[in-house]
Amino acid sequence: MEDVSCKHKGAAWPQLDIDRGKRGGLVDQIVAAISAMVSEGQLGAGTKMPSVRQFAKYNAVSTFTVVEAYERLHQLGLLSSRRGLGFFVARPQPQPAPVPSQPGLVSEIDALAPDLYSGQAEALPVGAGWLPPEWYGENTILDAVRHAMKIPAGRLRGYGHPLGFPALRQQLAASLSSELFPVDADQILLTHGATHAFDLVLRTLTRPGDVVFVEDPGYSNLLALIRHHGCVPVGVHRGAQGLDLDELARQAGEHHPKLMFVNTVLQNPLGTSLTQRQAHHLLGLAEQFDFWLVEDDIYRELALPGEASLAAMDGLRRVIRVGSFSKTLSPVLRVGSLCASASLLPELLRVKMVAGLTTSEINERAVLDAIGTRGYRRMVERLARQLADARERTLESLRGVGMAPLAQPRGGMFVSAGWLDAPIATRNGRGIADAALKAGILLAPGEFFTQRQPQGIWFRFNAAYADDERLLAFLRTQR
Repeated sequence: MEDVSCKHKGAAWPQLDIDRGKRGGLVDQIVAAISAMVSEGQLGAGTKMPSVRQFAKYNAVSTFTVVEAYERLHQLGLLSSRRGLGFFVARPQPQPAPVPSQPGLVSEIDALAPDLYSGQAEALPVGAGWLPPEWYGENTILDAVRHAMKIPAGRLRGYGHPLGFPALRQQLAASLSSELFPVDADQILLTHGATHAFDLVLRTLTRPGDVVFVEDPGYSNLLALIRHHGCVPVGVHRGAQGLDLDELARQAGEHHPKLMFVNTVLQNPLGTSLTQRQAHHLLGLAEQFDFWLVEDDIYRELALPGEASLAAMDGLRRVIRVGSFSKTLSPVLRVGSLCASASLLPELLRVKMVAGLTTSEINERAVLDAIGTRGYRRMVERLARQLADARERTLESLRGVGMAPLAQPRGGMFVSAGWLDAPIATRNGRGIADAALKAGILLAPGEFFTQRQPQGIWFRFNAAYADDERLLAFLRTQR
């Protein structure tokens, strides 16, 4: 063995045990080996790593492999780089000071109210994120669940494949490769829905004190999740014309975010989509300021063909794509997916196993059975048409009670609208939502979706439930 100049605990840097016949790339093996050495204390904070050339020569790999591995470890926060000096084992990040809550905005507990998610409340679920079961094609789903329950007896041993049910991952890979971007089944990790996927990304890529960009307004549960991990959410305005990319550039220069969550198509709560030009610009900013993009793509199947896809444009270099079947099958199945680069996925898998081992193979079998039926595509197309009709009726009904939309939705299930010139000092959306709940109506006020003071008083309406005289009669009393 050649003795390299970099020392490790007083000795020459050890040669890694790299198995070229092992499934998975060399980069993944290097990242896993060094990650283990850091976590086990074999590499202390501040330890200087071998140069790229030294590491490559000593382990008989290409310099390109080492560059990618070091960059991956840098992105994971395990290595730091110093200009002209090379790479070092990163020092632990200090715990951040508590982020003060913004006065006047609804608390995270309010946004995570059980009634918004349980589906069991008797109130009219105008603010909920699910559709009536009959809209999904309930017979298709029930048949799929029954079929999945006939799981072979041999599969009752063990916990299932850590990545998720192989046949479903293969089906997803084939579908994504034909419609959006080429991806291998081993680049897909199945999750308990999209929120679980977001949690795994945060656990893997962030440390306490990291800044995480979100859209504002955006997905309400995400703010609580980011803060739970000790990170600092910073909102970037999204309006009728898309993301404010000038604001994003200013904020990125000031805050140096670790990653950003973004709904490319049919954004929640606005229902708008980024243009191809905006998506390209966003990717350019992520490259310029060196942050990850987590593409929340759960509404893709309800969008028009040809809408922008960050994952397709980027090829999963800097983009992590999150998918889900909650909007086209049923949220009760709790099946989502993560698509990521071959070098990042092993770390996401490790974190998934540490946090909960595997996901439910029975649920994943049910999803595979449902999407594999001949009528699934027709069911989704019918669902999109029903939603289009419902959105138009909702917009017309809300205009009738003096409400204006924040943006014109391009599809999906949501319409955000309100009295945009209403004085907040005397009334607010939360107070109206409380009164609505007493009247048997579940509303989601704008305060759930923004870190800023909302513009006027507005709500996110689920179009499947909003064209209801009970809701309209209540809203007339609030004008």
